[in-house]
Amino acid sequence: MKSKKIIVVGSTNMDMVVKTDHIPAPGETVLSGAFFMNPGGKGANQAVAISRLGGEVVFITKLGNDIFGKQFSRLFKEEGIDTSYLISDEKLPSGVALITVDKAGENSIVVASGANAQLNPEDIKNALAEIVDAAFLLVQLEIPMHTVEFVIDYAYRHNIRIILNPAPANNLSADLLSKVDLLTPNEKEASDISGIKVNSIESAYEAARIICSKGVKKVVVTMGAMGAAVCEAGNCYLVPSSEVTAVDSTAAGDVFNGALVVALSEDEDLKAAVTFACEAAAISVTRMGAQSSIPVRNEVIAQKLHQKKTSSE
Repeated sequence: MKSKKIIVVGSTNMDMVVKTDHIPAPGETVLSGAFFMNPGGKGANQAVAISRLGGEVVFITKLGNDIFGKQFSRLFKEEGIDTSYLISDEKLPSGVALITVDKAGENSIVVASGANAQLNPEDIKNALAEIVDAAFLLVQLEIPMHTVEFVIDYAYRHNIRIILNPAPANNLSADLLSKVDLLTPNEKEASDISGIKVNSIESAYEAARIICSKGVKKVVVTMGAMGAAVCEAGNCYLVPSSEVTAVDSTAAGDVFNGALVVALSEDEDLKAAVTFACEAAAISVTRMGAQSSIPVRNEVIAQKLHQKKTSSE
């Protein structure tokens, strides 16, 4: 029987977060009331989310040989993540993200990639046997595109189900898209890939259909408080999000992707998996930080039960 193992290939950053009333305009200085550091990076966030939500995860990433790199290595082990394929770069520092969060929970992020920018195909080769044994590959775009293309091509040739979170936005070839089982863009990324401005549920459906026409089997467009627009086999529908008071949306997309692949690895259908992912992401936006905001499985189950109880009253 094939394992339920999930391979995550992606970035690791130390997030440096400033909380402000509003995100500064160009040339504007804003005084802040809060600053903190929190482990982050899209790949790392997704790997942590998978582990906390009950998935079996192997994380492939590149760290600097510095204090942050050593801290990440320890934290991943404490999270129960398989760290057999953490690579240390002797020249470049670990990645850093500078994040501003406003009072509505919206954020602006600048990333200094550091060692993430040197996660190359050569670094992946030691893990190829691990990838072949996995059920799912989850990748994002905070690492070099040629590495993304290499690992997706390898997984595709070995019939591994591929989920691509196309963030941050980048040019994606038709060849790459044709190998992806499930694409999970947000509204801006869906707009960039499809050429359709996504600003409503209907436009999200239209964009998702166009993306599917490029060869992607299924598309889930994450839409924040509205939930997620799903398109599979020509059928599009909305999975609504739970109503919460957002304080920080920094890692919401990563929590969504981690939860989504966990549910799929447990043989849930796509609608049920997206519902689980929306519930997990809704919890995360009620908390500050990236990995500090990621819920554990029991919290998501408790929220689901609460939502059912509330809707029946």
